[in-house]
Amino acid sequence: MRIARPALPSRRSALLGVITAVGLSVATVTSPTTAGAAPQHPERPTIVLEHGAFADAASWDGVVARLQSAGYPVVSAANPLRGPATDAAYLRSVLGHIDGPVVLVGHSYGGTVISQAAAGLENKVKALVYIAAFLPDTGESSIGLTNKFPGSTLGQAVESVDYSLPEGGQGADVYIQPEKFRSQFAADVPKAKAGLMAAGQRPIAAAALEEQSTQAAWKTIPSWSLVTTEDRNIPVAAQRFMSARAKARTTTIDASHAVSVSRPEAVTRIVEQAARTVR
Repeated sequence: MRIARPALPSRRSALLGVITAVGLSVATVTSPTTAGAAPQHPERPTIVLEHGAFADAASWDGVVARLQSAGYPVVSAANPLRGPATDAAYLRSVLGHIDGPVVLVGHSYGGTVISQAAAGLENKVKALVYIAAFLPDTGESSIGLTNKFPGSTLGQAVESVDYSLPEGGQGADVYIQPEKFRSQFAADVPKAKAGLMAAGQRPIAAAALEEQSTQAAWKTIPSWSLVTTEDRNIPVAAQRFMSARAKARTTTIDASHAVSVSRPEAVTRIVEQAARTVR
């Protein structure tokens, strides 16, 4: 007499079982109810942060931590720093993968990018926040707005490095000289931290600073602005002029250009003010 053996699960069934088990485990770990996890509020807008030249997404870390603790979903986007049109198109692709309303925040040249990227997206981008940033009108460039007012010492602190273009020819990237980085960009940031920022700074294409903006979303989307009075990159007079022209709700603070690093709590307050208006 042959004894019937119990059926063994197929390899596919076993694999699905493992995936299911892992999925359940991950869900348990990432659940908002897990002890120590920040509470999530699905009705809150997603905060999208766009860094500027000579910085990277890590420059928002102190702001990100505070916003996440307050329950906001946050995306700290990478900025290619190639030019307003290219960078805005890239940022729009990031926004296209986010469900629900967005508060879009830009630092420095990142303000130029968000102004162009948000144009026509009023149903999605509900507020714009400019942190020591450019708020250009159509036909204006970052370098043009910088030179419109006295006070910037950036020109004496940068160096240009040529690079080869894929199609032939050369472009130029602009860096802040490492030994001048702290005094120029981050005078109120601890020396060790400023040294790390200098070593990891992201260069901007020289052409990006000269490229004219083609859209100005602040004309149709409510705006907030944080003006930094100790800024050596964008003159404080330029920041005030642009903020007033945009009718932005403006706060002034004694801080360097790297205010998101030196004063993340102040930056977070401005972002939350904008976010609380989103319904």
